[in-house]
Amino acid sequence: MITLPDPVPPRPSITSPTVYILSMARLQWRTLAGGALLGVFWMGCQAAIPLVVGNTVDAGLVARDSSALVTGCLVLVGLALASALSGMMRHRFAVSNWLLGALRSQHLVGHHVADHGLAVSGKVTTGEVVQAVSTDGPRFADLMDITARGTGTVVAFGAVAIYLLRIDLAIGLFVVIGMPLLAAGLIVLIQPLQTRQTRHRAREGDLTSLGADTVAGLRVLRGIGGEDQFTARYAEHSQEVRRAGVRVAGLQALLDAAHVLLPGAFLTGLTWLAGHGVVEGRLSVGDLVTVYAVTAFLQLPLQTSTEVLSRWVRARVAAERLIAVLGRRVPTSATTHLPEPGSVLHDPSSGLTVPVGSLTALVSARPETGIEIADRLAALTPGARLGDVPLEHLPADRVRRRVVLSEAEPRLFTGTLREQIDPLGRHTDEEVLGAVHTADAFDVLTGLPEGLDAPVAERGRDFSGGQRQRLALARALLMAAHPDVEVLVLVEPTSAVDAHTEARIADRLHASRSGRTTLVVSSSPLVLDRCDRVAFLDEGRVGASGTHRSLLSSSPRYREVVVRSEAAVEAAVEESRR
Repeated sequence: MITLPDPVPPRPSITSPTVYILSMARLQWRTLAGGALLGVFWMGCQAAIPLVVGNTVDAGLVARDSSALVTGCLVLVGLALASALSGMMRHRFAVSNWLLGALRSQHLVGHHVADHGLAVSGKVTTGEVVQAVSTDGPRFADLMDITARGTGTVVAFGAVAIYLLRIDLAIGLFVVIGMPLLAAGLIVLIQPLQTRQTRHRAREGDLTSLGADTVAGLRVLRGIGGEDQFTARYAEHSQEVRRAGVRVAGLQALLDAAHVLLPGAFLTGLTWLAGHGVVEGRLSVGDLVTVYAVTAFLQLPLQTSTEVLSRWVRARVAAERLIAVLGRRVPTSATTHLPEPGSVLHDPSSGLTVPVGSLTALVSARPETGIEIADRLAALTPGARLGDVPLEHLPADRVRRRVVLSEAEPRLFTGTLREQIDPLGRHTDEEVLGAVHTADAFDVLTGLPEGLDAPVAERGRDFSGGQRQRLALARALLMAAHPDVEVLVLVEPTSAVDAHTEARIADRLHASRSGRTTLVVSSSPLVLDRCDRVAFLDEGRVGASGTHRSLLSSSPRYREVVVRSEAAVEAAVEESRR
């Protein structure tokens, strides 16, 4: 079992795929070094077999020395066993290197998106992020996998070349000069292949994004009868991916053919030189057997060397795409100190200050302005301050411990209902049910035979919008109940429920968050009436503040924004209090 250490992201200044690959390899240098040593030993055992065979033929068969023959055979058996055992261990290290490389890349992307979500989503499509996790991470890991064999190939080639130079200068020079020329011939095809693979990778990302957007908006598409149009659009993009793939496959096929043709021609020439040396009397029978055996052995190093080149190209393309995702971040800088517990959360751009220990509402004529402020207060975008420290100067995990944000669009994931409400699994059933009560979501539980252990489908599609919203509210309340959490920010927590449910949630929210700092971004009179203080944004700045009822009487602009029907509001409030 592999224990993956905490991910350590590369420096933000890294923009070169090569530097990125090296920085990631440095994080797993122990397993890479172990695999390389085993690869050298494994390949060295195989390289030694042709040499022992040739010496055994000369010393045992030609010289008719039975003891030398037996000794040579025992040595061969030992080399075969050592090669088998080291090969198994080398493969284990290779798999470990692959898993560590893939999982670390996927962890990097996951943690980065969690810390810099808005910066990533604003510049990189969903499909690009999905492709980075599902495709680029494993392709990058392929290079980590082959390092063991690649290192062994280099060392074995050097040892074989030296030995062949001792046997015959012409054969040795043919190997020493021919192998680099062979690699150079393959490199000629590498650069255009990398270019085509990059284009193909970009088309795949676009197609994945289109598919994700189509699936997410499938209900809307069916409502407006747009399935055919989007199907045709997807088919068109799919054909673009296919054409790009065919162009990659054409060049890849040429490279694969070169992998066979060039090494074959090289080995044919090496065999001819050896046979010619025997005819001229320069080589013994044992030398001829050695060269023939070396010729068979060199097929493995040649194939491995060409495979290393191919994987290097694919890893560079994958690294470029990973850098494109990891390079999108909220600007940060280190701070010298952390704000004291109980520090005031403040947004200078709007002039909003969230009072400590009170339930505060934020109302804006433009709903998107309130959402933008909530994002700043949760450090998803820069601009807000906690005490005298800008939030973007704090580590993201520190901010997440102290400020909890529940966004307007509720997100549920596959798992049990308990995991949706208590994702960290650190609360008792009583505490979970308390949060469910505050969010008025008991009807969701009573409708499920398994209760909290009921399975939740992908994105909670089995629940209505109001049910998803109330479950997300219960989750936020439970997360904010932790002693380290100082501020809870709720964005439109009741926009998808009816007036009676909204009134009950407003009452229970006021009671459960009494004495704890809470900000609610909402324009619902039912919610605003239960808040201790209301801040009203006018042209992006706090223009008035006070209680809901005082603002209704003193600010015509506020009244215009929040009052849908005074009579309906009063009726709903009265009904909820009965």
